[in-house]
Amino acid sequence: MTTDAAAGTPETAGGGRGRPWVRPLASALVGALAAAAVFVVVDRSGDSGSGQAAPSTTGATTTTVAPAVAAKVYRAIQPSLVLIQADVGGGAPGTSLGSGVIINAQGQVMTAEHVIDQARSIDVTFADGSHAPAQVVSSTPERDIAVLQPERPPRVIVPAVLGGGVRVGDDTYSVGNPLGLADSMTAGVVSGLDRTIAREDGGGDLNGLIQFDAAVNPGSSGGPLLNRQGQVVGIVTALANPTGQRFFVGIGFAVPIASAGGGARIPPS
Repeated sequence: MTTDAAAGTPETAGGGRGRPWVRPLASALVGALAAAAVFVVVDRSGDSGSGQAAPSTTGATTTTVAPAVAAKVYRAIQPSLVLIQADVGGGAPGTSLGSGVIINAQGQVMTAEHVIDQARSIDVTFADGSHAPAQVVSSTPERDIAVLQPERPPRVIVPAVLGGGVRVGDDTYSVGNPLGLADSMTAGVVSGLDRTIAREDGGGDLNGLIQFDAAVNPGSSGGPLLNRQGQVVGIVTALANPTGQRFFVGIGFAVPIASAGGGARIPPS
């Protein structure tokens, strides 16, 4: 899978060969990256019981549950988040921007393989603002998963908690660096399971993926997909867009953490 969706043949979704639907989410950027943090939650305002819609400022349970859960999830994962910049070369200076998550006590980082594919150098920035060069210690292109070892882990290493399976309809949260907006969070639900998409580089299909509707965009690749407990249930890999453009229209895909971990052969913590 290439690091820039503008290169190569667009991927296709669900066996719809030839339709430019599925795009990897690494973003090729030139110049400084945006440092703004974005935190997005879902307002599920309910009915007050009086026959009229309750204002969003009321203390009704339905207006506070979703934001409270989303905030808890964000606090749980934020120390484990990583921004990845890979020098992809190829003529004009460029950087493939992606996301990642710390997975063990050695500070190793899991991400999408297409973020760092053929990179000449990789730099990772941790939640505390420190950064370091990193090397690929495990790569599984057929699952679009890679594990990186930073030369200098952060002073305080906070591995994410890796979760289990999900069901259609479960709440889910995506956190990453879409379009260079650091540590952005979006919320949605699991829309489908066991999805198959074709790889952009023609290297076969990605199978068994989680489909979700939390917004993702270029730069989100490699970021964690989370459940309500703040556990990592998947690694974001691609989005689907029937227009052929590189922006989100409601369908994202993630590699389930069970197959991501097994495929990447994570060294023991």
